[in-house]
Amino acid sequence: MIVDKAVYRDGIRTECGDVSTELERLRASTERGFLWIGIKDPTTTEFAEHNDELQLHDLAVEDALKGNQRAKIDIYESTVFVVLKTLRYIEATSDVETGELMMFVGDRFVLTVRYGEANPLAGVRRRLEDNPEHLAHGPMAVMHAVVDHIVDTYRAIDVELSRDLEDIEEAVFDGDREVAGTEIYKLKREVLEFKRGALPLVAPMRRLLGDARVLLPKKLRPFFSDVLDHLLQVCDHAESYDRLLTDILSAHLSQQAIQQNEDMRKISAWVAIAAVPTMLAGVYGMNFDNMPELHTEYGYFVLVAVMMSVCLGLYVAFRRSKWL
Repeated sequence: MIVDKAVYRDGIRTECGDVSTELERLRASTERGFLWIGIKDPTTTEFAEHNDELQLHDLAVEDALKGNQRAKIDIYESTVFVVLKTLRYIEATSDVETGELMMFVGDRFVLTVRYGEANPLAGVRRRLEDNPEHLAHGPMAVMHAVVDHIVDTYRAIDVELSRDLEDIEEAVFDGDREVAGTEIYKLKREVLEFKRGALPLVAPMRRLLGDARVLLPKKLRPFFSDVLDHLLQVCDHAESYDRLLTDILSAHLSQQAIQQNEDMRKISAWVAIAAVPTMLAGVYGMNFDNMPELHTEYGYFVLVAVMMSVCLGLYVAFRRSKWL
């Protein structure tokens, strides 16, 4: 469905009528202006209508209809096709939810196609409309604003993942036995989801800045470079989180093994202590007639004293060796 559409002349929004008619007027005019259409979860029929009017490249249309594409920027003869992975951090579950955003940037038009609920673009459009001077640079200004918005959400998620990582790291190295390996693995899985969204965009952004076929306005180049810097920073952080979580998981498993070894030593020590009275009681509980000790006057008290002495000696020895 169409979320919003408008014509922008010198950065000022005006109402949009028939798309084909508006495009003809814009291309025949010498003033700066373009058409921006935003659609969400389009059907094949809805997309075909826009394809007929905008004359989009067949390969780009095929990718847009199939969805589930890798983040990329494809440069065709008259159109730049952009695929972005939109991400949303869910506070309640610490999950990273993935969506998809696609853009067609061409001569006097921008078409944004969004799948999923992550990162609606209404805020981006409003901010651009509040800055007509920047919007007057044309479709590439919209492209910059959208990519910048997506990368800003990556940076916000980066902060949240960093906090989750610090909490788990602190819990593991403080010896919190309630921390489960599944929690560490789950966070590692979310970091991987984050990397899948952000990392593939680096190479296309570099190619965009260096491709002569894309006529970036000179004033916009520093803005795109700034977005690339932020993206590289986010990707560096994601890589470090992944490595650190691997180390934390290894440390957690080592702690579990050490703890299990300590538990086994304690169990073994108590079994050894309990074995002495069990053995002595077993020997003197056989009730043979030819056992002289059974008829001594103080035999019982001597045997109890021996049991207690040996058990106490073993207990002291195990405590000194830190088995107990």
